[in-house]
Order: sequence, then structure tokens, then C-alpha cells
Amino acid sequence: MLRRLILRDFVIVTALDVDLRQGFTALTGETGAGKSILIDALQLALGSRGDAGVVREGASRADITAEFEPTATLMATLTPWLDEAGFEATPGEPLLLRRVVDSQGKSRAWINGRTATVSQLKELGEHLVDIHGQHAWQSLTRADSVRALVDAQGGVDTATLQSAWVARREAQQKLEDARLRQADLDRERERLQWQIGELDKLNPQADEWDELNAEHQRLSHGQAILDGARLALDAVSEADDSADSLTSRAIDALEEVATYEPELANALEVLRGAQAQLQDAAHSINAALRHTELDPDRLQELDGRLSMWMSLARRYRRQPAELPELLQSWKQELAELDAAADLAGLEQQADAAHKAWVTTAKAVSKQRAAVAPQLSQAVTQAMQTLGMAGGRFEVTLIKQDAPQAFGLESVEFLVAGHAGSTPRPLGKVASGGELSRLALAIAVTTSQSTPEGAAVGTLIFDEIDSGVGGAVADTVGQLMQQLGRDRQVLAVTHLAQVAACAHQHLVVSKALKDGQTSSDIRAVDDTERVHEIARMLGGAITDTSRAHAQAMLQSAREHETAANRPAPRNSSKKVAA
Repeated sequence: MLRRLILRDFVIVTALDVDLRQGFTALTGETGAGKSILIDALQLALGSRGDAGVVREGASRADITAEFEPTATLMATLTPWLDEAGFEATPGEPLLLRRVVDSQGKSRAWINGRTATVSQLKELGEHLVDIHGQHAWQSLTRADSVRALVDAQGGVDTATLQSAWVARREAQQKLEDARLRQADLDRERERLQWQIGELDKLNPQADEWDELNAEHQRLSHGQAILDGARLALDAVSEADDSADSLTSRAIDALEEVATYEPELANALEVLRGAQAQLQDAAHSINAALRHTELDPDRLQELDGRLSMWMSLARRYRRQPAELPELLQSWKQELAELDAAADLAGLEQQADAAHKAWVTTAKAVSKQRAAVAPQLSQAVTQAMQTLGMAGGRFEVTLIKQDAPQAFGLESVEFLVAGHAGSTPRPLGKVASGGELSRLALAIAVTTSQSTPEGAAVGTLIFDEIDSGVGGAVADTVGQLMQQLGRDRQVLAVTHLAQVAACAHQHLVVSKALKDGQTSSDIRAVDDTERVHEIARMLGGAITDTSRAHAQAMLQSAREHETAANRPAPRNSSKKVAA
């Protein structure tokens, strides 16, 4: 349930904290006082669209916080979602939804103190609050809204149906594209096959280009390598006056006198190290000479292969080293074209996707067929108490000639306003007042019949009772009072009969302070509530209107007491008799 709503600088509200209770709460006030401000603020906290217009004039930002106390059943459903989204949630602790909109229209959101997206606010809010607006009847004339209402009532998994439809559409689109592009695909396949054949002759391997160039460099400079190595070997160790022999002579000379002069010992060690390095160098040069040979045939072979690499690289406007990757990409593209040209395979995929969608759609049709008569009967019963005695409501399923995203049938509401008349499409036969009452009947019926655990904790009716009065208004109040026994109900209303049935009564007032209009909300009880009910009855507030208001409040309390009184033990026997 909604425990608390905090508003700061919202429209004409400077600062407002509203504490709400379980049961039915009526929100009333003078025309233009801003009764719907509370609902508008809550909708903003639940992810509705916000702009700079919601910021109070002269303020930098509007700040709304909604504190919810979800049931244990609802938390069991929400906890996995909250955990996955990264929002900490402790059992028994409230859920805090916050929304801030600045004067530039920029918006920020939080869930339990952590930054959230507006879509996350909206997704969470759908589990917490169900709002029925004053123009709810308008949705009864829209096919998508009607179908969504019936599907929600029947627990239809529309996400699975939509997913199956998308898979079916994509499979059919691939098949259709392949049929239309068959000639183009054939030409493209021929081109790729020829290009792949050209590169396959070369059969370029990864890193081969660098290896070929390195080997070509060695062979093409083979004679220079041999000449240089021989000269170096002579200078290092082969010639009579080579560096090795000269170093050896120096070592011999120092060894004779080093014992007499300690400082010469260091020089001797350096010369011995140098001689060892010269011998290592000579060994390496010898090894190079043994492995270096002139191979004109191999050099010619390398020239030819490198020429093929260069020629193909120029033809396809790529760097030579990119040819192996290019070949693989063409082979992958050819495989995709082969798959796209496989009409038989695509037809099988399209047929399988269609059958999967049909299976899902038939399951949805079964659910709709089961819930349609139940909803028809429940709304028809509600109509009898809402000034439409003898009227009848029907949920009709109309088979479609062709498959649609929403299933195998459309849904339409039919209504007969009085006994003996034939039900006809709702938008063609119902008046504005009847539409409002029908919307109320449907809202109350669906709210009452929603399975426990799937139901949201808070129901809000925003002037949905407009256009009704008299005994019907009494019934509306009693219905909302009845709903309030199981969950939290908040109703913005102008009907005294409805407000009198509330468990909690909030009054909205508007005043001019320091040159600015400001709205306020306060809970009323006892004398103040009698005064407000008397005002809502119309005309001057007199002793007579106060007495009337007092009588209405007393009647509502008695109705509540009678409804909560246990039934007699033998009541079932009387019904059976």
C-alpha cells in the first residue's frame, strides 16, 4: 500500500506530506482546488512523463517521493527484479520511489536511494498502483485497450505471444526477401565463387607474407652475406694478425708481469673476456657461413609467389597481408548467401515459426474464451446496481480472417442498456453517463476478481464517478468501501455519497499566500468532515445540510458494520430452501 507521499515545489504545492492508511480514502475539495494534484504527483513518481511545467513557479525543481509498504506476497514477486536491477530491498522495509524534475525539464529517479531509470520506475509502479482516470470510459472504445483488459483479467502471457509473432514475421520476411532476391543472389554467389577460386589458387596463409619477404631478403642478398661473413671471420680469427691472435699475444705478455704489478691483473681479466667474446663471434659467423647458400631456383620461386600476392592485392585493393582474412570473409559471405538461397530451408523455418505462433495463439484464445463469459457476467451484475437495471454486458471474441500480432481473434465489448434490447458495440449505444458507469463497473469488477498475490496493493479512482448521482452514487461509495476492506483505495470524488463511505477523508484547499497560489491537503474527521460532506451536497451549509451529512456518515458506518458482521449459521439452509 501507499504509506506516504511527499511533495516539494510541485505545480502549486510548496511543501506537502500526506500520510495514507489502509482502506478507502476519499479526496475532496472545491472545484479548482487541485484535487488531482496528488494523483499527478504519484504518477510522476511512478514513471509518467514529466516536464518543466510541473515545477512550481520560482522554484528550481520539483521533488516527489512515494513510500510504499508492499505485502509479503508482493515482495516475493518483486525481490528478484529488485536484486537483478541492483536495488537493495529488505523484507519488512518500505519501498521508496523518488523523482526530481528541474526547471529545464531534466528528470532524475531513484529506487530505495539508488539511481534508477524512468522506465524502471514505471515497471515497478505497475506492481504497486492501478490508476483509473476520469476518462477511463474512453479506453472502452479502443480495440487495443479492450483486448489488454481482457488479457490481463485472463492472465494471458502477451509477451510470449508477441515474441512468437516477431519470430514468425522475421522468418517469413527472410523467405520473402530470398524469393525476391533470388536472381541477385545467384549473381552474387557466382562473383564470390570466382573471387574465392582466384584466392584459393594462391592459398594465402596467415603470416606467410612476412615469412616470404624475410626469406626473399636472405636469398637475394646471399652473395653479400657470404662475402661479409668471410671478411669478418678473417678479421676475427682466421688471419695471422686477427683480433683473436693479437689478443692472445697481449694476454701472454701480461701474464708474465701481472704477478709483479697487481693493477695489471684487471686488464688481464678484461682481455680474457674479450678473447672469449671474439671466439663466440667467430663460432656464430662460421655457423652462418655453413647455412648460407646461393639458391637461384628458390629465389625465382619466391619472386613468382610474391608477384602473385602483389597482383591479387592490387586487384582487390587490399594490402597483401590482408589477403588471408579477405579469403575467409568471402567464404563466410558465400555460406550466408547459400543459406539465404536455400528456399526449402527457409520455407521450413517459416512454417515452423508459424506453427509455433499458432500454438501460442490457440492457448491465448482458450484463455480469452474462458474469461470472456466470467467477465460478462460479473460486469452485468455490477450494472444492475449502477443505474442500468436490466442491462447486459458481453465480451465478444471475433475470429480474424488473417493472423494478427494480437492473436486469432479481436475482442469487442457489447452492451444492452436495458432489458429486451440486443447488445451492440459499446461506443454506438451507450451515452456518456452510461459509459462512465460502465467504466466504473468494469474497474470495480476487474479489481475485485484479480487473483490475490497478482493484485496491486493500491487502487486509485480519479473522478471516475463523474456523471452519476442519487442511489447510484450510494452504490459507488459502497463498492469502493467494499474494495477498501481488502486493499488500499484512493478516490478523487465530487460526490458526497462516495466521500461519506470512506475510511479516511482528505480535503484539498487552495489559498493565496505572499502573492502565490498554494494548495494544501489535510485529513478531516468528526465536525470538519460533516462540514465537508454538507458542502459537497450543494447550496448553503445549514443545520439541515449538516444533519443530512451526519445521516450519510452514519448510514455508511452502519453499512460497513453490517458487511463485516458474520453471516448466520443457518443462512445456507435458507438459501437451499
